[in-house]
Amino acid sequence: MASAAQDMSVSALAGIRVIDMAAVVMGPYACQILGDLGADVVKVEPPPGDMTRRSQPQGRGGMGALALNVNRNKRSVALDLKSNQGHRAMLELLRGADVLITNNRPGALRRLGLDYEAVAKVNSRLVYCSAQGFRSDSPRADRAAYDEIVQSASGLTDLMRRATGQPTYVPTILADKVCALTIVYSVLAAVIHQRATGRGQHIEVPMADTMLAFNLVEHLAGQTFEPPAGPVGFPRSLSPGHAAMPTADGWACIIPYTPRNIRDFFTAIGRRDVAEDPRFADAESMAAHHGELYDLIAEVAPGRTTAEWESLCAEHSIPFSPVLNLDEAPVDDYTTGGGLLHVAEHPTEGAYRVIGNPLRFSDTPTTVRTHPPRLGQHSAEVLAELGYATAEVAAMAEQGVIVVDETTGR
Repeated sequence: MASAAQDMSVSALAGIRVIDMAAVVMGPYACQILGDLGADVVKVEPPPGDMTRRSQPQGRGGMGALALNVNRNKRSVALDLKSNQGHRAMLELLRGADVLITNNRPGALRRLGLDYEAVAKVNSRLVYCSAQGFRSDSPRADRAAYDEIVQSASGLTDLMRRATGQPTYVPTILADKVCALTIVYSVLAAVIHQRATGRGQHIEVPMADTMLAFNLVEHLAGQTFEPPAGPVGFPRSLSPGHAAMPTADGWACIIPYTPRNIRDFFTAIGRRDVAEDPRFADAESMAAHHGELYDLIAEVAPGRTTAEWESLCAEHSIPFSPVLNLDEAPVDDYTTGGGLLHVAEHPTEGAYRVIGNPLRFSDTPTTVRTHPPRLGQHSAEVLAELGYATAEVAAMAEQGVIVVDETTGR
C-alpha cells in the first residue's frame, strides 16, 4: 500500500472527512471513490457489520470479495446507533465531519434521529447525501429497493425485453454503480459550495429517478418532442442483431458506426455492393436499416479470425474490440498493463487483487493507501480522536455499543 502521509499531501480531497453510513454497494462504492481521491472516510457499521462482509466467496479471514472491492481507503467504526451512547457518539462524529453519505430509508433515519433536520442542528455546514430507491416525497419513499427493483422501475428491464424478447436484468448491478457515481459528483459540487459559503445542504439521490434520467437520454427518442415525433427507443441499440459477432475463432464487436465506416469496411472486404448501398449512404438512411447492417456484418464475420478483423478495422479506423472473456480479465494485458489490477497482501484475508481507480490525475493522483478494514478495526482510534477516554471505550465495547476488532487489537 502507498504511504498515507506522502500521498495525502497531494490528494485532491485531503482534509475532507466523509462519514460512510451506507450498506451493500451503492453508498460504499461512492465513499471508496472519495477515499481514493484523498478524503478521510470513516465507515460506520452496525455491530453485525455491513452485509457484504458475509458475501461469497471469502478470504481466509472471512471477509467477502464484494466487501474487499468497495471498502478500501476507509476506517471502520462498528457502532450501535439504536443505543443512547452509540447515537451520541455518532452525533459527535458528525459534528466534525464535512460529508455524510447514507442509503438508509427516510423512515429509518427519522427513527434513529439521524434525518437531515436533526443532524443539521449539530452541524449546519454538513453536506448530507441520502440515496434511496425512490423520492422521499413519493408514496414509494420507504420501499426496499435493490438493483433489480430499480432496473425494473426505471424501464431498464423493459429495454432488455425490447432488445432480447425477455424482460431480464442487466447482469451487473448497474443501478447501484451509476447512482454511486451520481453521489460522487453531487457531493463534490456541494463541497465546493460548502467551501465558498460555509453552508451545508441536503442532497437526495433517488435511484429510480437517477436511472430514469440515465435511460431516457437516448431512449426518450421521438417522445422528446411535443407533439411526439415518434416512439420511444433508440433504434441502433434496439435493432435485432445488435450484438457481438462470431468470428472464425471467437467473438468480436465490429461496429462500422458512420456511413464512411461502412463504405471503408465493405470496400476492404470486397463487398462494393454493400459499400455503395443507398440504405447506408447517410445517417438518415442508416437510422431505418440498422438491423440489415448487423445482418450483413454477421454474414461475413465468421470468415476471418478475431485478430484479422482487428487488423483490418485498425487500418481503416473502424470501431472494433475483441470480446474480453471475464475469466481472462485478471491477466489480460490491457487490464494489467495500466495497473488497474494488482495483487496485494491483506493482513487477515491473504493475497487479493486490488481493483485500482481508473482515473489519472497529473497533479493529484488517486491512491490506494489502506486495505479494506476489518469490522470495528478503527472503533477505538476514532473515538479517541473524539475525546473518549480509554476506559470509556472499553466500557462501550463491553456493553456491545461498539465492536473493537480483536484481530488487530484496534
